[in-house]
This record gives sequence, structure tokens and C-alpha cells, in this order.
Amino acid sequence: MPETVAVIGDGAMATVCGMVLVDNGHKARMYSMFPDHLSEMSSTRENRRYLAGVSIPASMELTGDAAGAMRGATLILSAMPCQFIRAWWGPISGATPRDVPICSITKGIENETLLRPTQVLREVLGSAPVAALSGPNIGPELARRLPATAVAASEDGSLAEFVQRAFSTDWFRVYSNTDLVGVELAGATKNVIALAAGALDGLGSGCNAKAALLTRGLAEITRLGVALGARRETFSGLAGLGDLVTTCISPVGRNRSTGERIGRGETLDQILATTSSVVEGVATTRSVLELARRHGVEMPITAAVHAVLFERRSVGEAITELMVRELRSEE
Repeated sequence: MPETVAVIGDGAMATVCGMVLVDNGHKARMYSMFPDHLSEMSSTRENRRYLAGVSIPASMELTGDAAGAMRGATLILSAMPCQFIRAWWGPISGATPRDVPICSITKGIENETLLRPTQVLREVLGSAPVAALSGPNIGPELARRLPATAVAASEDGSLAEFVQRAFSTDWFRVYSNTDLVGVELAGATKNVIALAAGALDGLGSGCNAKAALLTRGLAEITRLGVALGARRETFSGLAGLGDLVTTCISPVGRNRSTGERIGRGETLDQILATTSSVVEGVATTRSVLELARRHGVEMPITAAVHAVLFERRSVGEAITELMVRELRSEE
């Protein structure tokens, strides 16, 4: 049966997810809280700020009325950067139906609370049924309808399957998963490793170095996930290894691209001043390192990324410190 989906957010992935839903025969309404951006998208039928060159389907409604977007909805999509979830949802929480499931496509960990996106949603909205959609999903590739996969996760298996059915098409295959903690943590932490991967690219460090980074990076984000109650196998799946690989090799990924510019000698302040989109891994690095500290988990790559971003450590120094750490067994 066709669903009516409210997409709360106006970025690239919000737009792409709305397009997928419309392609799949569903009704999608995308809400923007920014009148100037909404006006531009409505007049051009493009999201030129975040997904230039891609036409927004005529049947996909664009609105500045949150209550109207959610009226009659059978699914609500939460699609904004992690550090801005409260800013988007706080003003419209009173208009949000409490019995309609909310699926988050946000990847990150809130700095002040160290909460995952669905945890923030529950704190703002109360006991809403929540799910997450995550995986190796580069927005421009999805907009071109290139073959891709994702994971729909919820502690409620039936809700995970509901989201799975809503999004699955003949080119976008969605798997279900009940490890919501693992899927969300994997989606957040891989952005930190992607910053490091980009820095290696900026230095021209080669494929051997990147392979080592992805392997050891996966090991440390898995350690954190298990410490927080996630299932180990989730990190070897699409939301873990799959998303990690895509984010670390894609030429258009914001986190990898930011890391590459750092590797070439630009400062973080210079990069952020010239970047219109949110580089989620920057804020997430702070949250992940604090989570690791609180739970006694060793995360040397994350610590090295933090040192480069916020402690004025050079990329070369950070790499050397990682390479000369005490020798140990891989087991």
C-alpha cells in the first residue's frame, strides 16, 4: 500500500530519500524551516544548495508548514545534521503525531549529551516509535538511481521491516536489522575514520596505508559499539564495513574530502569557512572520543583525528605516533 511520508529536513539526503519514496509509489512531502531555501527549491524544482543538477519530482510536495507535512503521514523521516536535531524538532514537536513512526537518516552523536539521533528524537518527542535508515549511500549516486543497499534498523523488528518495504526498489535494496544501537554507532563513527582516510589521500600515503586505516579503524569502532551494547556482527555488515568503505573512497564524500584538504595543509577553520554543507565527522570526533573515555575503550585513530582537528597536531606527526605505538598481537 502507498505510504504518506513527511520528510523533515531539506538537505541532499532528505531530497534523495523523498525521490526514492516517490519512485516507489509513495506520497512524499518535504518540510524546510528556511523560507529562502524553500522558495528557491519551489521555483527551480532543484535543491541547488546541496544536490545541484538533480530535478525534484513534480509529485514531491515542498512546504514550510510542518504540521501540514505531517498531517495524515504514515511515516516521518528525520533528515538533518545531528547537532541540529533539537533546533529542527523543538519548534514543531507539538504538531508531531505521537503514534506515527519516525525514521532517522542522520549519522552522528550529539556533542552535549552523547546521544544517538533516535535517542535525541525520543528525548524531544517522547516515546515515539523510532527507526534508522543507514548504509553505504552517497547522495549523488542515489539521485542517479545507481544500484545501492541500506539497512533499516529498529528495536521493533516489525517497524524495521515496515521501513524496509517503504524504501526498497529494483535498484535500492534494503535489509532489516534489530540492532539499532550498532547501526547508528556505525554510521556515526565511520565519518571519523573517513576524515583520516582523506588526510592520507591528501598526503599521498598510498593504498597500503588506507587499507590499514580502514581495517584498524573498523576494529576500534567495533570495540566501542560492543562496549555500548551493539552486536559485533553489525559492524561487518552494510551499516558498518559497507558504509565505512564507501565513505573512505568516495571522491564526493564531505568527510573524506575535508580530510584530504587537511592533508594538503589547509586548516579546519579555512575548510569549514568555504563549505556549505555540514561535515558531520568533525563534531562527531569530539563525541566519539568522549564516549570512548567514559567506557574505557582504546581508540587511537579517533584520538589522532581529534589531535589533528583540535590540538594543532600535524597529520604527519599523528601518523608517526600511530605507527610507533607499542607492538602487539592482532588477535
